[in-house]
Amino acid sequence: MAKYVKSTIRSIGGQASFVARADSGHWSVIDTDPDDGGAGAASGPMEMVLNALGCCSGIDILLILKKRRTQVDTFEINISAERTDEHPRVFTKVHLEYILTGPKLKRSDIEKAIQLSIDKYCSVAGMVKQTAEITTSFEIAESA
Repeated sequence: MAKYVKSTIRSIGGQASFVARADSGHWSVIDTDPDDGGAGAASGPMEMVLNALGCCSGIDILLILKKRRTQVDTFEINISAERTDEHPRVFTKVHLEYILTGPKLKRSDIEKAIQLSIDKYCSVAGMVKQTAEITTSFEIAESA
């Protein structure tokens, strides 16, 4: 059975600045540059897609590593992307760099968790892959 998700989006002051509220009941602010009619006060829609991709994948990776009883002390994801010049300006390449610290992190466990996230579990990656090549890398950083 399909799961339906709903969201309500409202313009702020008639500008291209918006607040959105989905089924969770939480509000998000989405904006654009003043040149495009916004206030430039929040992330734009395409930035939100990248943020959603990173968070979706990050959640998967942390859950997978937790199931493998792997302790992660810090976790950072750096994302870079390329977009087309023509409308719709979709992403064509996205790279996610994962940086983790923790005791006894195993490269093989991290590689497997990333692969499972991007190829199987992350719904946002599943959508982004329709237009973009997604590549990944990771680093096990020294604990501070």
